[in-house]
Amino acid sequence: MLRVGVVGVGAMGFNHARVLYELSKQDLVELVGVADVDYSRAAKAAKEFNTIAYRDYRELIGRVDAVSIAVPTKLHKDVAVEFIKAGIHVLIEKPIADTIENALEIVKAAERNRVVVAVGHIERYNPAVAKLKELVDRGALGHVITMSARRVGPFSPRVSEVSILVDLAVHDIDVMRYMVSSPVSKVYARGRRIRSDSMAEDYGLIVLTMENGVDGLVITNRLTPYKVRDLTVVGSRGIANVDYIEQRLVIYDDEFVREARIAKEEPLKLELLDFIESVSRGRSPKVTAEDGIYALKIAEEALKSIRTGQVVEVENNIR
Repeated sequence: MLRVGVVGVGAMGFNHARVLYELSKQDLVELVGVADVDYSRAAKAAKEFNTIAYRDYRELIGRVDAVSIAVPTKLHKDVAVEFIKAGIHVLIEKPIADTIENALEIVKAAERNRVVVAVGHIERYNPAVAKLKELVDRGALGHVITMSARRVGPFSPRVSEVSILVDLAVHDIDVMRYMVSSPVSKVYARGRRIRSDSMAEDYGLIVLTMENGVDGLVITNRLTPYKVRDLTVVGSRGIANVDYIEQRLVIYDDEFVREARIAKEEPLKLELLDFIESVSRGRSPKVTAEDGIYALKIAEEALKSIRTGQVVEVENNIR
């Protein structure tokens, strides 16, 4: 049985531990332990999920085969590489790292040590997104013309030092590229810091031009008192709208408004099951390290566009 652990049990890491505990009760994994520099958080999670708490994540090395890493983004590279060098497979919460250079260090270490690296772009596992991808691929909407996404919500001090383009917009950058199977050729963005208690952009608007001619618009902020997470895809034969939170997909055309039948499931559970299966079978996960790097790269190009006020031409050869 695969031995797993969680590093960082803040808001997202706690949920990783919860789902892995549920999977352990199905004998799919063994939840060996959770680690957090705030030992009280680790102890709380360990008590709730019947496992062992560690203050130092290094204590999991030698005890686990795979880990979920949900520490602050600036620590992703250092923590991930230590586990990778020990031959331990890693699922890293998005974004994969704080810089492209650090993300590439993770990939290089994984290649040398032959371990799986998955990245937590959780929206790829949303059943409504999977259904929309199926419709797009079979041409149900005709030729895709444009996509628009809203990812807005209230301010969180927990991520106030991270640009919203890196913290949140990477989700929609990744989904849009996945939806139309095309890299980005041009990026134009606007954004700024609005709140005095924020240390980075808390508002952003990104215009993406894909190599296949599809345009994408991402609107994101930490200024809205309620959460909205949606995606609209406009095609030559119809329009589709996904509500990520409700896992609802509605299709509009000249004659009908139809709602797709969605078998709702928790995306995080599907993400962790995919990671576990990738490790067990020695295959690539649905969201690879390269996917994570690409989403981060486009977010960085958007930040460059904000600084310069110019459209950025994207060089798609990351390495």
